[in-house]
Amino acid sequence: MARTALGLFENQATATEVAQEIKALGFASEEVRVLSEPLDMPVATVLSTPGTDFSLALCRDLRQIGATEAETEAYVQGVRNGGALVFATGSGAEVDRAAEMMNRHKAIRVDELIGLEPDLRSVEPGSADRAHHDSTLSGHVGSADEGARIFVW
Repeated sequence: MARTALGLFENQATATEVAQEIKALGFASEEVRVLSEPLDMPVATVLSTPGTDFSLALCRDLRQIGATEAETEAYVQGVRNGGALVFATGSGAEVDRAAEMMNRHKAIRVDELIGLEPDLRSVEPGSADRAHHDSTLSGHVGSADEGARIFVW
């Protein structure tokens, strides 16, 4: 199963700085992605609405990695309001380090934005090893007091 750390940041500049620091941890460039709403969105078809197309594609990608509907809406709204997402995909230890980096840079806690408690079903109670999870479950793992989420998908 793939593991991806995801953090929402207030602006593109902060997200870009975080992504550079994550790459300095040893992540391959193709495993770290910064996503913000494009300023110039091309029209795909006659019936295309670029902003809607962007939001739908982002929703699809977030659901694919295990984000809940409420989380997906919060992330999309955060990006539509000028924020930026940082994705870092890798091994368990790499992703944990990326999430720690995101949290040091104050990744926004989406559970506060949507009033949700985090879903920690895949974390063994009392376990210090967050990488340990039931491989039949997908979703996110992480601490309630952190902004970055780790998705296992």
